[in-house]
Amino acid sequence: MALLNRQDIINKKLNHFRHSLAYIDALPQLTLLGLVIGIVTGLIIVAFRSAVAAPLTQALPGHADNFEALSSPHRTILIMGGALVLGLVLQWLGKYRSQLSVTHVLDRLHNHQGKLPKTNIIAQFFLAIICLTTGQSTGREGPAVHLGAGVASQIGQWLRLPNNSMQTLIGCGVAAAISASFDTPMAGVIFAMEVIVMEYTIIGFVPVILASVMGTAVSQLLMGNPSDFIVGNTNMHSLLELPYMAAISVVIALCAGSYIRLNTLAMSVKKIPIVIRVLIAGGLTAGVAHWVPSVMGLGYDTVNAAIAGNIALSGLIIIALSKLILTPVVIGLGVPGGVIGPSLVVGACIGGIMGNIAQHLFPTLGIDPSFYAILGMASMMAATINAPLAALVCVLELSYNPNIIFPAMLMIVVACVLCRQIFKVEGIFIEQLKKSGRSIESAPAEQALKRAGVHSIMDSKISITEAEMDYEQAKKLLISKPRWIIVDNLTDKYGIPASDLAKFLENAPINVLSLEVQINMLEIPGKQVQLFPIHETASLHEAMQAFHAKQCTALYVSQPRTPTQSDVSGILTLTAVQNYYQPRGFHHAVD
Repeated sequence: MALLNRQDIINKKLNHFRHSLAYIDALPQLTLLGLVIGIVTGLIIVAFRSAVAAPLTQALPGHADNFEALSSPHRTILIMGGALVLGLVLQWLGKYRSQLSVTHVLDRLHNHQGKLPKTNIIAQFFLAIICLTTGQSTGREGPAVHLGAGVASQIGQWLRLPNNSMQTLIGCGVAAAISASFDTPMAGVIFAMEVIVMEYTIIGFVPVILASVMGTAVSQLLMGNPSDFIVGNTNMHSLLELPYMAAISVVIALCAGSYIRLNTLAMSVKKIPIVIRVLIAGGLTAGVAHWVPSVMGLGYDTVNAAIAGNIALSGLIIIALSKLILTPVVIGLGVPGGVIGPSLVVGACIGGIMGNIAQHLFPTLGIDPSFYAILGMASMMAATINAPLAALVCVLELSYNPNIIFPAMLMIVVACVLCRQIFKVEGIFIEQLKKSGRSIESAPAEQALKRAGVHSIMDSKISITEAEMDYEQAKKLLISKPRWIIVDNLTDKYGIPASDLAKFLENAPINVLSLEVQINMLEIPGKQVQLFPIHETASLHEAMQAFHAKQCTALYVSQPRTPTQSDVSGILTLTAVQNYYQPRGFHHAVD
């Protein structure tokens, strides 16, 4: 008995916690969840990074990204073997279970209440490891975002948390994943809010910040504090460099737009079986890698070499063009990797190229090409994913120098504006969604409704009864002063205003007062509203969709039925939802 009572207490507290998250000001609860999600995501990302680095460290001389040390036949065997395994697994998974990376996260968050399928998350983990360890020309950031969002989604689903909280929880997971991947907690927060959640709110920021901090803390605790990138020279020597930087941004914009267009063009060949597409991608990678082995893997060693000035001008040109053309094509064909890391490689090479040219054109300015390589990374990333603030914060954290902010802002703005205007694109993730026939656009009213759960405005002052009762039983229903009487016929439910029942009882016929005749609740004068269910985890946006689908004006919020508890926890009316995002004064003004 004591164990049952303890379990009941735990369940009540957990239900209270769930219901509190339905309100838009549930900051303490969301912060606690952000802490948990940050830790769990950090552990998953550390496991992911270790699973990629461990075999490569053993197999490759020098460092884990040194595919250049392999002979050409070995590179070809490694790439094609990986492509074959990837293609077969993707074919076996099928169309829906093989949807991976950032676009999948965006679609599930904005169109499916943030519910990411467990199978896709597991597939992303192992397929990304295969992809990166076999030298495919992709990045790890996209898979990391999927894993972080997946961790948050699974925690939310496991705890049966309301859907309106999933947006913040997934933001927490993404921020923790990015920060654990790069050791850049600020960039993780901004990326999550700018690219994934797509809005800035105080309630959303605080838990996301904590999750990002915990992701970085776990990563540094278990893997130390190694940076993937060297810092290089991060100082501008003269304001006379600014016009030249603006010119570089034009080149970056052209490259970013081409990168996006090539990716969406490659996505057009969907009719070819995925196995064939991935093998074609592997063949392209192996062919390019025969001459330019630097296109394999993450390419962060190439970024560092470009920043250090260890690659000749001709080498930078070849690597930039190869990576710029190859990576978006192979990812568009179906290789499950990320696009952000390769864009950093391209940006670093282009920046290095333009820095070398500037050094020869303006020898008196003391220009260092490594400075331009870092600026190229920031502007290429910003223009490619349409996230200027995330790119700016990322380059600030990687360079450890606030002096880079001023020139980086100029290049990022010019590159983003020109890329959008010339190529008419909104960022590679949005374009991928459009190409696949999906959309995440929503009106401001819809966004407001998605932030609150049905528990936040439902009317819980109810009494539940069967259709027939006597006078005394009817009077007892009004003792708790409910606003609604719920008539539960098991198959159908109806809502009756308690005031209608009170009026009837005041003027009840003699035969009702004498208990000779039963009262049929569905026949008393007044309003009877048929109620349709809406799950207790639903958001107000889902409730509005249910109102339209059922053509009704009231819903009952359903909960698990128990021997001592009805499955009705409250009533939600259409008027209440409309008043939530359209105040009554607005209605009068319109009328």
